[in-house]
Formats: sequence, C-alpha cells, structure tokens
Amino acid sequence: MISILLGGLFGLLGTLLGTRVAIGLLVKKGYGQYVRDDGPKEHLKKAGTPTMGGTVIIVATVLAYLLSHLFTLRPPTASGLLLLFLFVGLGFVGFLDDWLKISRARSLGLNSISKLIGQGVVAVVFAVLALQFPDARGVTPASAAVSFLRDLPWLVLPGIVAVVWMVFIAAAMSNGANLTDGLDGLATGVSGLIFAAYTVINIWQYNQSCAFGNVARATCYEVRDPHDLAIVAMALTGACFGFLWWNASPAKIFMGDSGSLAIGGAVAGLAIMTRTELLSVLLAGIFVIETLSVMLQVGYFKATKGKRIFKMAPLHHHFEMKGWAEQTVVVRFWILAGICVAAALGLFYTEWVVGR
Repeated sequence: MISILLGGLFGLLGTLLGTRVAIGLLVKKGYGQYVRDDGPKEHLKKAGTPTMGGTVIIVATVLAYLLSHLFTLRPPTASGLLLLFLFVGLGFVGFLDDWLKISRARSLGLNSISKLIGQGVVAVVFAVLALQFPDARGVTPASAAVSFLRDLPWLVLPGIVAVVWMVFIAAAMSNGANLTDGLDGLATGVSGLIFAAYTVINIWQYNQSCAFGNVARATCYEVRDPHDLAIVAMALTGACFGFLWWNASPAKIFMGDSGSLAIGGAVAGLAIMTRTELLSVLLAGIFVIETLSVMLQVGYFKATKGKRIFKMAPLHHHFEMKGWAEQTVVVRFWILAGICVAAALGLFYTEWVVGR
C-alpha cells in the first residue's frame, strides 16, 4: 500500500508544482491555444491560453511510478510498463497534434486519418505485447477474452480479433477523452474520478488475487500485476487532481491532445488489463456519452441534409449554447461522472459478493 500512496503523492506534487513551471515556459514561448470561431463566443477569450499541459501529466505520472518503485524497492512489472507505454505513446500522438496547431497558428493539427493511424500503431504494439509475458501461473497482462467484471470464458476471441478489439477500445477511449476536453476542468475532473475508481478496483483485485492460496477460487481474480496497476492508477489520479488546480475555471493552462489522448489510452489500458472492458463503458460513461453525441449529430446531419439534434456537439457545448454557464456544465458533468463511477463500483463489488 505504501507504494500506491507514494505514486499518488508524487503524481499530485508533480503536476501541482510542475504545471506552474510549464505555464511560465509556455507563455514565454508563446505556445497558446487557438480557438475555433464557430464555437461558443465565450470561448474566444480563451485564445492564447497555454496548451500542451498534458505533457506535465505524462511526465509526472511516469516519474511517480518510477519513484514509488525506487523508494519501496519494488521491481516494475510487465503490466505497469505496458500501461505506461500506451499512455505515453498516445500522448505523443496528441503532442504532435498540439505542436502542429501551434506551429501552423490554427485550431487544426493532425488530420483525422493521420491521428487514427498514429493511435492504431501504438495500440497494435500494446495489444500484441500485452498478450505476451505470462507470469508463473501463465497469466498475461491482457487476455483474448472479452471481459465485463472479469473475463467471459464463453467469449474468447481468436488472436488477431483480440488485437483488433483492444485497438478499438484504445481508439474509442482516447477519442472519447479528447472530445470531453472542451471546458475548463471538465476532462481533468472526470478522468481523476475514473482513475480513482480503477485504483480501488486494482487494490481489490490484488487482495482477492488467485495467486493467493487462501482466496476462494470462485471469486478470485486472474489479473497479472494488479498491485502495480494500482500504482499507475493512483499516480494518474494524483496527477489529474494536481493539474486540475491550474486547469479549473478560469483555466491557466489546457491539457491539449497531449493529455486527453494519453488519459483515454490509460483508461483503455486499465480496462483491458483489469478485465473490465465492458464495465468501462459505464465507468467512463461521460466519455461514451460525449462520443455518442458527436456520432448522433454527424449521422443525423448527413441523413437529414443539414438538420441537427443538438445545438452543437459534443454534448457539453449543447448546454452552453442553451445558456448554461460553463462552470455549471462542468460541475453537473462531474456529478454525472461520479454517478457512473459509483454505479460501476457497485456492480463490481456486487458481482463478487453474489459469487461467494
């Protein structure tokens, strides 16, 4: 438990202190956000706010993981390193997108195809490697089975299909987090709640691991390295809340695609390696809702040749266009995220109790 707490502490201090330094450097370099002129007019005043703050979250999380292991003399594990690979890899794709926006002085970076290719390459490498590295019991970081609260034994996918499934999860979650990142503190607060929930799930899976002979076989969890995954999840929780100090309205810095793609990738990695892939749809419900709102808007617009379901998508902008204050939208979405997290944790625990 000490290493988990240290991971959270180092992650929190890393962004709480590091973001202040990053703001000064980014302002000095003139690396500010370019705002779309077709969005809510209130957002035009945000033009020039430093962006690429997600790089601070990435660095703080990686350092928190390494320092927690250094202080407790615990060796890194395959699961922890693979999760960080997906997190950093997708963050690098987001960094390229942010850099192009800044260098071209416009609100568009990588085109959608290039971004998907980048996400796909990182996710494929992660998925292939995650099916390797079995521990002494033969458990790999990821499995070929589709999972809900644990692997579904009747839904095991062929190798290549399992890789495609994991790539889909990574792309869906990273893009969902990216779409959610549109208001001051929205994505950061929601992500902090999700990672806190995964910390709880990982700790519980560690305590009820099948690796321990005194745990009932019917309810134990076949998860490789749940303790190490908890360290990463806690480091991410601390990093998100430390960054929120500076990202809360009015934001002094934006995370940019560097942060949102990385965060979405971390959620996907945790879902895959904790065997809670379908549960993550509820756990990260805000990401899913925001993505669906865009899909519905685009589909309906094309089908009706110009009509819209929402005033603007993603969904948080719809409520802004209806006259809700930005802070009101953010806090209410945080509440919804909390409800999703509580419901998911309730399902997770209930399944364990019923299965005893």
